[in-house]
Amino acid sequence: MGTATAKVAASGKAADPDRPRPPRKPSPLRWLPLAPATLLLVLFLGGPIGYCIYIAFTNMQLTGSSSADFVGLDNFRRAFADDDFRNAVVLTLVFTFISSVLGQNTLGLALAGLLQRASKPVRTLTGAIVIAAWVLPEIVAGFLLYAFFRREGTLNAILDWLHLPSQNWLFTLPILAVSFANVWRGTAFSMLVYSAALSEIPNEITEAAEVDGARGPRRLWHITLPMIRRSIGTNLMLNTLQTLSVFGLIWAMTRGGPGNRSQTLPVFMYDQAFLKSLIGYGTAVALLLLLVGALFSVVYLRLLRTEV
Repeated sequence: MGTATAKVAASGKAADPDRPRPPRKPSPLRWLPLAPATLLLVLFLGGPIGYCIYIAFTNMQLTGSSSADFVGLDNFRRAFADDDFRNAVVLTLVFTFISSVLGQNTLGLALAGLLQRASKPVRTLTGAIVIAAWVLPEIVAGFLLYAFFRREGTLNAILDWLHLPSQNWLFTLPILAVSFANVWRGTAFSMLVYSAALSEIPNEITEAAEVDGARGPRRLWHITLPMIRRSIGTNLMLNTLQTLSVFGLIWAMTRGGPGNRSQTLPVFMYDQAFLKSLIGYGTAVALLLLLVGALFSVVYLRLLRTEV
């Protein structure tokens, strides 16, 4: 017995109950339950995406020639040389910044902060009104805002009643009109995100800040915003990606007009692919729009990785 113990001690391999065991080699069978879901994703998501990538490198059309020839990067070169495409890129960025980054994000935070201090009836009524706009289908919201902004619409009726000058908003300021419409429809999401984030801030921190004299804008800038920074990043990322793909709202209100003054990338893509029958070119524009969304996602994800 003593000899065996001595051999174990000499070899330095005595069993240590506190010593961590080496990790087991993962079994390939553990992925088996995920196989059906993975197969469905590849079949119904990966397949169409791969086919769209293929179409973007061809001259496929809805009408005319029934065959599609491989044209390489010609569709992408055509896009970057197209003045209408560059105009659509600029309008997409303007629309996204005004309606998502500036509008929905700021207004949602303001509503969440005000509702946190409001009485229960006010919170219930305001929340119901804001969320009602959010749950409306996009095309319905578009027709409602078209009736609001049109020359004989509600906004001009109110301005005439107040003896203020009216105008055809969908003709003079189309990109601002559709941006306001998107703010009206999408602010509820930001309000819900920030309401949840603000409710997680401990009351002790808020009370301590008030004792130290941090009130109003100072408390918002130095206490509230740093503590909900991750919620701000998540909300901005989701809102930006959603806004980049807005189509029905703009199409119902202006159809990208007058001219191309409210023609964002989704509207330009639809016009090229389905109205002008240039499926290959329109799909290439869709891939470029996907790239723009990916760039925004990378920026926001890098911001989310930074510690508070």
